[in-house]
Amino acid sequence: MKGVYTIALLIFSNVFMTLAWYGHLKFKEMKWFSTLPLVIVILLSWGIALFEYFFQVPANRIGFRENGGPFSLVELKVIQEVITLIVFSIFSILAFKNETFRLNHFIGFVFLVLAVYFIFKK
Repeated sequence: MKGVYTIALLIFSNVFMTLAWYGHLKFKEMKWFSTLPLVIVILLSWGIALFEYFFQVPANRIGFRENGGPFSLVELKVIQEVITLIVFSIFSILAFKNETFRLNHFIGFVFLVLAVYFIFKK
């Protein structure tokens, strides 16, 4: 069950991370947002990223083997990276209509899934 909680928290964390890192590129289409100085955009992104930590830190604490969780540190990082790529791909396809998901992206993701397989292989 800790594994499920860990993965769910990592998904929520990555949604906020993606919004903080890339959302401002989409939000600039809003008139009020497009006129904000860069320092304000940075502070807004930082505020969104704060919520990422509300999910990321508990996910790592719950999931880490030395805290009674099911995952090693390397496994946690690999899970987080794969979730990041999935969340980012969904975000970029839905939010940015000019972005496309091409065959080379798919092949790259297959290799990442293979990396996960080898990381978890005992």
